[in-house]
Amino acid sequence: MKYDYLVVGAGLYGAVFAQQAAEKGKKVLVIDKRPNVAGNVYTKKQEGINVHQYGAHIFHTNNQKVWQYITRFAEFNRFTNSPVANYKGELYSLPFNMYTFNKMWGVVTPEEAAKKIEEQRRMAGIANPSNLEEQAISLVGTDIYEKLIKGYTQKQWGRPCHELPAFIIKRLPVRLTFDNNYFNALYQGIPMGGYTKMVENMLGDTEVRLEVDYLEEKDELDRLADRVIYTGAIDAYFGYRLGTLAYRSVRFETEVLNQPNYQGNAAVNYTDSETPYTRIIEHKWFEFGKDEEGNDLPKTVISREYSSEWKRGDEPYYPVNDEKNGKLYSEYKALADKEEKVIFGGRLGEYRYYDMDAVIASALEMCGREL
Repeated sequence: MKYDYLVVGAGLYGAVFAQQAAEKGKKVLVIDKRPNVAGNVYTKKQEGINVHQYGAHIFHTNNQKVWQYITRFAEFNRFTNSPVANYKGELYSLPFNMYTFNKMWGVVTPEEAAKKIEEQRRMAGIANPSNLEEQAISLVGTDIYEKLIKGYTQKQWGRPCHELPAFIIKRLPVRLTFDNNYFNALYQGIPMGGYTKMVENMLGDTEVRLEVDYLEEKDELDRLADRVIYTGAIDAYFGYRLGTLAYRSVRFETEVLNQPNYQGNAAVNYTDSETPYTRIIEHKWFEFGKDEEGNDLPKTVISREYSSEWKRGDEPYYPVNDEKNGKLYSEYKALADKEEKVIFGGRLGEYRYYDMDAVIASALEMCGREL
């Protein structure tokens, strides 16, 4: 055996394991089928701007251990996520807060806003919400649901809100204050120089081979190492023998514009059902519109995001955590538990929608057991 560990996937989970294993003197080989490291947090420089190639990634956490770990490999800026909702040209503050309620209803005090929400909840007659639509109305009332939730959510999930489970929206931030920071997180920001640079720092001198498809060369690659850390799709590992797990995918249209400022904000959500995309990201505002030398950038880069049903060959983004897929995953998990040499981890390996800090926490926990 040439290596102690073969790590399949150079995203966050794989990079954390590779870094921790190398730190403990283990010999590690990292492979990825893409031509680059960093997985879905991959950023690429365009016009002096770090462009998030697979959608916006904003690091946020309340986990001090994770924050202390990740800041070893990058300095983070002070970016605060304050998205804007655009409903047919009307602009609203997100998450739902006093600015939103004032624009929607003309209310000025928290008491007036709470009264308005309660009034609309009563009129809808919802006691025990059984789906996303009922849950949303019970949280923020009918007006906000119709303008700012319904169209956006249906585009994102490709099904009507009354067919979606209530839990998807249970943690929706609703604030009777003027706080428009989307995340309730003690630590938040974007790594200076981009996520790719951060992951490269994590991998350090570890051997990395790109454009290598593990599943196509599995037998040969398995012989190279005692243990395998697999971060790819769990159903793909087993050749989809029990069936295919469902995902939502996202398609991006990225454009360089010959102007310094397109929308004045990193993220604008388009919440009406007629606009085909869910949101537009303007990447420069993640780093305050300046390059690393602090110069104002004369151009800007935007990405329109289109949500779609996943099919094989597409990039899987969001697991569809309904009862049917949960049952299928548990059957694959039973198979995975019998693979003595392989550890399955990360968003695809565990079929879970993970925030970045949760991926890192999960990987560190596994490292504690394995190493």
